[in-house]
Amino acid sequence: MYTQGLDSLGKEALHNSKADTATLEARFQATVDADEKIEPKDWMPDAYRQTLIRQISQHAHSEIVGMLPEGNWITRAPSLKRKAVLIAKVQDEGGHGMYLYSAAETLGVSRDQLQQQLLSGAAKYSSIFNYPTPTWADVGAIGWLVDGAAIMNQIPICRCSFGPYARAMVRVCREESFHQRQGFEIMMMLAQGTPEQQRMAQDALNRWWWPSLMMFGPSDGQSRHTAQSMKWKIKRFTNDELRQKFVDTTVPQAEYLGLKMPDPDLKWDPQSGHYNFGVIDWSEFQAVLKGNGPCNRERLEARRKAHDDGAWVREAAMAHAEKQRARQTQAA
Repeated sequence: MYTQGLDSLGKEALHNSKADTATLEARFQATVDADEKIEPKDWMPDAYRQTLIRQISQHAHSEIVGMLPEGNWITRAPSLKRKAVLIAKVQDEGGHGMYLYSAAETLGVSRDQLQQQLLSGAAKYSSIFNYPTPTWADVGAIGWLVDGAAIMNQIPICRCSFGPYARAMVRVCREESFHQRQGFEIMMMLAQGTPEQQRMAQDALNRWWWPSLMMFGPSDGQSRHTAQSMKWKIKRFTNDELRQKFVDTTVPQAEYLGLKMPDPDLKWDPQSGHYNFGVIDWSEFQAVLKGNGPCNRERLEARRKAHDDGAWVREAAMAHAEKQRARQTQAA
């Protein structure tokens, strides 16, 4: 719905080609500072546009690739109810990817371009989805921890300065909240179950805790994009602020479940009012980002196969659209 009229993108900049660029940038920043939305037809710095394309496309890719770790559990879920709920969740994630691709398209990049970047390995997606899911407890841990971290990241984006991204995130966050509750409920059932189920829940927590903390990105001192993104109000909080909030929220939940956090350095600090936690192994994070995670190749191969297998659907849709256009032309 936002793509109509995108041919007018940049006309103001063209008209003002002799104007002082600093004036346009000052007006843009004043709009951002006033918490008003930047819309696709508005003038924006090219760096702002490129930053949004990078962030929104990575977010969209993550939603699509994120369907894979849980999707392979649909046929193996322990009950019909669990199957139905998991199908709904995976379907939601696919929808989130479509919302986000649509938001990215308003910035002048095509969905085909974004897809090719993903399939070629040129584009990044969240490193968390390159870890395996060997047990049913992993489905619970993903909902509780991964979706919980995603919500912590995404709720502030509902107030992002770019209108289409902010509006897409409102629905995404509502649906993610159900996913997080579903995951917590699975973990609670396991934690209250047999000793074997309790061990399964603890093992999943042990494996997913640190990758979940890495989801917020590198520490503030190492982040190349945070300062500028916060100035433009694409981001509202720094990586470390969001990570700390996630830890403070999640540790009491683990205690309620009767599970032990896999961090010997984790300790409540009454002076700061926060939990202190151990040092994150950023070398693992960088290795996974570079394509050397446990499931990087498997995930991309699955996406490429799905893309190739769906070629006939895309071709049929294009043929149908062309037939409809021909009919409309004849009728006119």
